[in-house]
Amino acid sequence: MGEDGVMSIERRIEILTKSALFRNLPLSVLTELAAHGRERRLAQGQILFRARETVEGMYVVHTGSVRAFRENIDGREQTIHVEQAGGTLADVAVFDGGPYPSSTMAEEDSEVLFLAKEDVRRFVLRYPEVALTFLTMMAKKLRMVSSLAEQLALKDVSQRLAILLLEKARKDVPKLQDGVSFSLPLSHTQLASRLGSVREVVTRSLHKLAQQKVLEIHGHRIVLLDVDALRRLTD
Repeated sequence: MGEDGVMSIERRIEILTKSALFRNLPLSVLTELAAHGRERRLAQGQILFRARETVEGMYVVHTGSVRAFRENIDGREQTIHVEQAGGTLADVAVFDGGPYPSSTMAEEDSEVLFLAKEDVRRFVLRYPEVALTFLTMMAKKLRMVSSLAEQLALKDVSQRLAILLLEKARKDVPKLQDGVSFSLPLSHTQLASRLGSVREVVTRSLHKLAQQKVLEIHGHRIVLLDVDALRRLTD
C-alpha cells in the first residue's frame, strides 16, 4: 500500500474533477464524496495492490502513472491498462464482490486518491446518474480488454508492436506521415509487458523494423520512415 498523506478538501475535489466518472457532478456532491477520500503517495515501482487481494476501494490517479497487470506462474507480466491523471483503478472491483482482478504498480512517483468501497457504493445509490457513468466506463474497459485478448490470441509480437507504435504515435502526431517522430518513454522490458512478450523478443523486433527502414530509433524517440509499411504489419 502507498503512504497515506493529508490533503485539503479542495485538492481532493480537484482530483475528482479530473476523472470522467465525477467531473460533471455538482460541487456540493463532489464535496460530499471528497470528504471521505484519502491521499496515497507511491514511489516508482511501488505496488498499490495485488491481484486476488481483498478489495478495499477504488483509486483516482492525481499525478504520475499507475499500471495494472497480471503475472503468470513464470513471473511474466501482461499489462492490462495504464492510468494517468484522472484515470481510475479498481472501479469495477468495488461492485462485483470479488478480489482485485489485477495488480497495480506505480511506473513513476505518483499520487492517488483512495475512495473506500462502502463510500463508493453508498454514493452511487444516492446519485443514480453516477451509476450510468460507471456503466459507460466499465463498457469501455470491457472493450479494451476484449481488444487486448484478441491481439494476444490472433497477432504475433511484431504485429502487436506495430499496433502499439501507431497508437503511441497518434497521441503525439494525430496526422501520421513519413518522417514524423514521437516520444516512446518505455524501456524494452516495459514494452514487453505491454505486448505479452519478453524483452529480448521486443528488442529483436524493433531492430528488425529499423533494418527494414520502417523506423529509426533515437533513444526514447522514434522516427517513422514508412508509415504504410508499419500499418501493413498490423494486419
